[in-house]
Amino acid sequence: MSSSNADESRVVYVRMRRRAVVRPKSVVLLGDVARLVTEERLHERLRKLPLHGITEKDGNLLLIDMLQVVKAIREAEPGLIIETFGEPHVLLEISPAGTVQPRKLILVLAWLLLFFGSGMAMMNFHADVNMPAVQHRITELITGKSVSHPWLFQIPYSIGVGMGMLLFFNRLLRKRLNDEPNPLEVEMFMYQENVNHYVITEEYRKKHDEREEGAGG
Repeated sequence: MSSSNADESRVVYVRMRRRAVVRPKSVVLLGDVARLVTEERLHERLRKLPLHGITEKDGNLLLIDMLQVVKAIREAEPGLIIETFGEPHVLLEISPAGTVQPRKLILVLAWLLLFFGSGMAMMNFHADVNMPAVQHRITELITGKSVSHPWLFQIPYSIGVGMGMLLFFNRLLRKRLNDEPNPLEVEMFMYQENVNHYVITEEYRKKHDEREEGAGG
């Protein structure tokens, strides 16, 4: 029984984070890029294990892959059994604040652009299909009377457009209507995934080119 416990204490389970933020000229520690599950004292030692020193030539994005992590752990703790899960790499964003700060000015400009742009798109659509004439005709068919301002149709129609937007974006102010992501969130997620994939591919290419230059030198 004691032998089994001893063997278990020499196992570390590693799951790489997808993305992390670090400060310039700092030292990237294992705890910054991965989650670890192991014996408590070993966990504290491994969590503070240095992986890479940030320099100016690293730019604002840096890739740390699983092989680099495994090599560092084996050098620090020979004989340790390493079990890896999840992503084979983590993308580090180098930011002076240590966190990704929201750009409020860009947010306000984007909000204004979307607000007025969507408003213009709706007005242009209504002009293209001659919506006032359609509303007059529908009101006349329902009531049998021709009126210049069919408020009984236009007011519910306007409320319905607003409710439709709320249901489409699945959000009322900061509160979600349900747990399902809205189409905009899905598109933003896919865009971020494509950006991450491109950056990771480019980082691997740069590392490969550096190794070839080093071998050639």
